[in-house]
Order: sequence, then structure tokens, then C-alpha cells
Amino acid sequence: MDDKFAAIGEAMPRLLDGLRVTVELTILGAIAAFILAVILGLAAASPAKAFRIPARVIIEFFRGTSLVVQIFWFFFVLPLLGIDLHPMVAGVLALGLNYGAYAAEVVRGSIQSVPSGQWEATTALSLGTVQRMRRIIFPQAWALMIPSLSSLLIHLMKGTAIVGYITLADFTFQLDQVKRVSGTLFTYGIVGMLGYFLFALVLTLVMNLLERQAKHKLGQGTSLRQMLSPAPVATTRAGGIQ
Repeated sequence: MDDKFAAIGEAMPRLLDGLRVTVELTILGAIAAFILAVILGLAAASPAKAFRIPARVIIEFFRGTSLVVQIFWFFFVLPLLGIDLHPMVAGVLALGLNYGAYAAEVVRGSIQSVPSGQWEATTALSLGTVQRMRRIIFPQAWALMIPSLSSLLIHLMKGTAIVGYITLADFTFQLDQVKRVSGTLFTYGIVGMLGYFLFALVLTLVMNLLERQAKHKLGQGTSLRQMLSPAPVATTRAGGIQ
């Protein structure tokens, strides 16, 4: 057992470097996926066929093809066409497009789940399309979509493990290297499990905070400032926030 811990201690700088790559891929991939999801989700929810049909084609293409195939295509096939991408760029692009396509369906479904009365109210107020979406519809849809986006974010984090195929030394790649040197699965069983679990826990907590804040802006529950404040939150007799 001492030998196993010694091997992990010696490999810790490499493992931390691999974890850093995984964190970077997750954050950058999530940003790319969210931007794509909002654009495609809004287009897919549009009544105009000129926006809806192209959005549906893109969504179904990237949802219907393998992430492994996509990342191989970006890293190995594009250079044959004269387009060379850095491994990190290829990884972020593949993760962003693949999970962005899934997230686009979440965005579309959440927008269409906003009660019809809210849409009618925006018409009665004579709000333009952009104002209607920015001020009324999207804030409500945002609160609805966060739980599903949180699950997709965890899947994206675990999906980063495929970048070892395109020469990126992420956390999983470094775990495999330590296993080869030490000849034990201990790093996979303990270090790998704990590393991914703790990172997923942090991501989940962040998304939960975002959900709480989004609901507070809609008049549901306490704000982050109130929740984190050491002072007790004053409530009315009916149980509401004063």
C-alpha cells in the first residue's frame, strides 16, 4: 500500500496538470456549448421556417453522430483539407458542438414551456421580438432549463476523457500513464474516482446557485446574498421574505 501511495505522490504533478487540462476543456467546452445552444434553441423555437429548419438540421446532425467521430474529424480530417487545429481547439469545438446540440433542445423546450399567458402579455404590451425574449420569456425559460443544463454539464465534463485520442494529456490520460508505470489500478479506483467526483460536485453546486438566483429574480425563494449572509433572513407570518 505504501508503494501505491508513493507512486501517486510522485505522479501528483502530472495528475494535477492533467486535471487542469480537464478543467479547461470543461469550462471552454461549456461556454461554446451554451452559446451554440442559445442560438440554435432560439432558432428552433422560431415560427419562421428560415430559422427553424436549418437549426433542426444542425441539431440533429451533431446529436446523431458520435462525439468520437466528430473529434477525430476535426483533428485528423480537417488537416487534409488544409485546416490545422490545435488539439485544445479541436477538443473544445467537438465538445461545444456535440453538447451544444443537446442543450439546444433544452433551450427550445424551456422556451416553449413558458405559459402561454406570458406570451399573450408581451403581445398586449406591444413588446418587440427582442424585448419580449430578453425581458419576459428568456428569464423564465432560464430558470426552467438550468437543471437539465446541469446534467449536460456533468456529461460534458466526463466526455472530455476522449481527448487523449488527439494527444491531449487530460486527467484520464495521466491516470492511465500512472497505471502503466506503477502496474496497478489503484489510481483509477481511488484518485480517478475522487478527482472526477469532486470536480462534478463543484460544477453541481455552481449550477444549483445559478438556479437559486434565477428563481429569486422571478420572485421564488431567497437570493444568493441572502442565502450566504450570516444574518438570519427575516420572514413574514405568511412565510415570505420581508
